[in-house]
Amino acid sequence: MLTRDAKEPVDEGFFRRRLAEALAYREKALPGETSYRLCYGESDGLPGLVVDRYGQHLVLQVMSAGIEKRLPWIAAALEELVKPKGVFLKNDHKVRSLEGLPLECRTLSGTVPERVPITEAGVRFAAPLGEGQKTGHYFDQRENRAFLRPYFAGRAVLDLYCYTGGFAIAAAKGGAKSVLAIDSSGPAVQLARENAKFNGVDGVVSVDEQDAEKALESFAEGKQPFKPDMIVLDPPSLVPARKHLPQALRLYTKLNAQALKSLPKGGLLATATCSHHVSREDFVLMLRNAAAKAERPVRFVALRGQALDHPVLLSMPETEYLHFALLEML
Repeated sequence: MLTRDAKEPVDEGFFRRRLAEALAYREKALPGETSYRLCYGESDGLPGLVVDRYGQHLVLQVMSAGIEKRLPWIAAALEELVKPKGVFLKNDHKVRSLEGLPLECRTLSGTVPERVPITEAGVRFAAPLGEGQKTGHYFDQRENRAFLRPYFAGRAVLDLYCYTGGFAIAAAKGGAKSVLAIDSSGPAVQLARENAKFNGVDGVVSVDEQDAEKALESFAEGKQPFKPDMIVLDPPSLVPARKHLPQALRLYTKLNAQALKSLPKGGLLATATCSHHVSREDFVLMLRNAAAKAERPVRFVALRGQALDHPVLLSMPETEYLHFALLEML
């Protein structure tokens, strides 16, 4: 549903107004930033549309047939509001199949390079717009990366499921004495190494291509030479559908219990879930169960959520999909 006003025409002007409002919100919430989620579906009154801004380039994800039908109007509005050098369509989400839409990735207008440089809180990244996960960068963890910076100082940090090195590089910039980042994707590992070098922290950050789940198990058993006193655990969504929730919560519990077992007294665990099927209550209960399974006393330092450019619609709990906690071992 796009509007509750039966007299409001859903025309070209409608989409321009909605996108202008979304852009104005980001400019107020994130002053000076040029890379962020510009449109977040239902939370911006445009269900089925995601727009991420990477400076002078845009990446669109269209999830519904209705939005697909009005894509020319949307593209025209974005051209007028942002004047991008290039717009890329990353329509590879499987939900499109439910709408009878093809899966495709292509340039919609202008020119779009394979990687676009962006800056986040003084950290520089090369975002892979065409081949990366999501649209190339995890904007939703922006404020959590910044929040953790003071806690990284002087610590040996293990970053699991590191992707392109967002948390790992933030840790090095925050004063970590050493960082080991792990991901199973070869291209992500290579890009994380490049990003570390790009920021001048490749002497602090090591990036290994490993299965993070298996690596965590060996850390919990004390079989790894690297001894972390802080772990970042940010796995991909483990809940493709609600029917998989019980199984996923058991896996989340296992992963977090192993992370807690891997830490010494005073150690910190920064952990997250990114599935809209996992409620905040589910997340907290899972962490309690993990602490019990690890047989370790643990306290909350903070319980947080997604970045401001992913606003939560009060009437739609599913828009609050990212849950993030910082835990301390006692």
